Amino acid sequence: MYRKSWLLFVLFAIVALAGTKAWAHCQIPCGIYDDPARFTEMREHVTTIEKSINQIEELSQAEEPNYNQIVRWVMNKEDHADQLSEIATYYFLAQRIKPTDNSDQQKYSKYLRELMMLHQIVVHAMKAKQTTDLEHVAALRQLIDQFEASYLGEKTAKRSTHSHGDGHVHAHP
Repeated sequence: MYRKSWLLFVLFAIVALAGTKAWAHCQIPCGIYDDPARFTEMREHVTTIEKSINQIEELSQAEEPNYNQIVRWVMNKEDHADQLSEIATYYFLAQRIKPTDNSDQQKYSKYLRELMMLHQIVVHAMKAKQTTDLEHVAALRQLIDQFEASYLGEKTAKRSTHSHGDGHVHAHP
């Protein structure tokens, strides 16, 4: 009972703190969903956050830092972290992840695991806003991959090729 109450509190807190703007998808019962596109979009946001962090670091180390450009990259990083959080909350938590009865332990375990992964994605997105620590970028990539495999299933999870903006590309099997 305590675990269930705690998870409901976390879910409520995530949705309540996410804000009111919803870019990930409409919130009318349209029935039009493209889950693989959302995973691609999430990865693009993480790549943009990473590029922003790298630009902030590079510009900050210049002999005469261009503060205007630094501020623009900070705002860009924060905007993409917000958009990533919105996909996790408004698209997946509010519309796609359905509560399940704990009588089917396998489905209930999957439900709890996915809630926890989405919560971790939101937390790391927030930390990426607050810092220039690339550790959060790596954590976001790993969590998105894990969530996609759980949500879509290992065999159907679409592993896209994505670039980190620094010349190298990662292909997921």
